[in-house]
Amino acid sequence: MEKVFKTLDEQIEILKGKGLVIDDIEYARNIILRENYFFLMGYRHLFYKSDGSKTFREGTNFRELYALFTFDRQLRNIIFKNVLIIENNCKSIFSYVLSHKYGYKENDYLRPQNYVQSHEKQRQVNDLLRKMKRQIRINGGQHDATKHYINNYGYIPLWVVVKVLSFGITSELYTIMKDMDQKDIAKEFHVDPENLLTFLPILSNYRNLCAHEDILFEHHTQKVIPDNKYHEALHISKMEDEYMYGKGDVFAVVIIFKYLLSKDDFRLFLNEVSYELDRLAGKLNSIPVYYVLDHMGFPTNYLELLDME
Repeated sequence: MEKVFKTLDEQIEILKGKGLVIDDIEYARNIILRENYFFLMGYRHLFYKSDGSKTFREGTNFRELYALFTFDRQLRNIIFKNVLIIENNCKSIFSYVLSHKYGYKENDYLRPQNYVQSHEKQRQVNDLLRKMKRQIRINGGQHDATKHYINNYGYIPLWVVVKVLSFGITSELYTIMKDMDQKDIAKEFHVDPENLLTFLPILSNYRNLCAHEDILFEHHTQKVIPDNKYHEALHISKMEDEYMYGKGDVFAVVIIFKYLLSKDDFRLFLNEVSYELDRLAGKLNSIPVYYVLDHMGFPTNYLELLDME
């Protein structure tokens, strides 16, 4: 069935017809106009009755729907800025390790011989180095630092070129490094290489989601993080021998942050998330905030992570 244009008033009537309480029509019209009806409706499912009727729980107010929408926006902002911290740390450590071992000019760090030599990885190595060359060529002239090196020295050292590489490229770069290089880098983060190989693409996925303002709080990734000491310490429940929380959900990102952020940065991060959850709880009437935590993969005792080593 074809979707046709609906005026703001028609959209409001649709919502009221589904049982949503709108006590201030002008307020709702303004929010829908600024935020987009389609994007707001991405948060409706938590407020629906469980009978499959696609109608709202009795008493659900438009303000609650918008509160969940704005909570997710704040959550995106909090996660995004912390992913950027880890992204910068990765780029700095990667460039130091590779430059120290192989050299810092393009002819050094773009040599296929400096990366894993297994036959099954050769195509990936060549493809990724091509992507790096392309990003250097396209973006190298847009940043002052890269332009400075091109114009004055005729090359861009790796510790500068990482500025123009996407986090997706950077995280994939780790997958084609030789085992010893992976170990040297993982050691700086105090994790095993196997963990870092899983953590980085998950963070890259969430980074892209944040940048495009997609729904975050109930997002799940195909990759899942390995079982670890925090799952056990928090007594997270299992179903069919699999942990129910903290695998490919938002709480998995929290666990990754616990490993990769500094203690101070992690404490600030989790306190900010807790504050936003408390604010949301004060605005919800038709559903408990536990519903939101469940969709995020958060155990109710998630704050215990702050005092764990």
